[in-house]
Amino acid sequence: MQTEPSPIQVRPADLTGPDSGVVSHLVEAYLRRTEFEKATHLSGLGAEADLPKRYRDEVETPARAYENATVYLAELNLLPVGVIVVQHNRANHEIKRVWVEPSARGQRVGSALIDAVLSQQDRPARLTVWDWRRDAIQLYRSRGFVPVASWEDRPRLVCMELPSTSPENAR
Repeated sequence: MQTEPSPIQVRPADLTGPDSGVVSHLVEAYLRRTEFEKATHLSGLGAEADLPKRYRDEVETPARAYENATVYLAELNLLPVGVIVVQHNRANHEIKRVWVEPSARGQRVGSALIDAVLSQQDRPARLTVWDWRRDAIQLYRSRGFVPVASWEDRPRLVCMELPSTSPENAR
């Protein structure tokens, strides 16, 4: 009996080719949503009409912005619906910019992105997540991430690490 292929496929993005525009679009959606949420949840901040300049390279030239990173795209039924960026450091890999299009949420796309990244890691992994993103925190916990002392000075940002990247701890 032949099994149906998964409708979710995760693959490394080709930022020098056609994936550049897709990554740009998905990362921009992530950044805009994050800025909106920060304006909502953090007192004293207002949402800007345009993204802050510090994000310009990520949207305009993702190949340059992510030259020391690996970017994965998630496709659901062959349509791009998610992105994840992994920055590579000597001591660890830092997971950044996890985004799933709202229309694809609840279909395990975020899980597929995280699992794809964790299956490729040879060093400990870490990430930050805003404390109001409870679903994301639950997803990370389900993959073995635990909260740790903060390396960030921004309030309400939770720092998490995966103590071991062995397969049994990544599930």
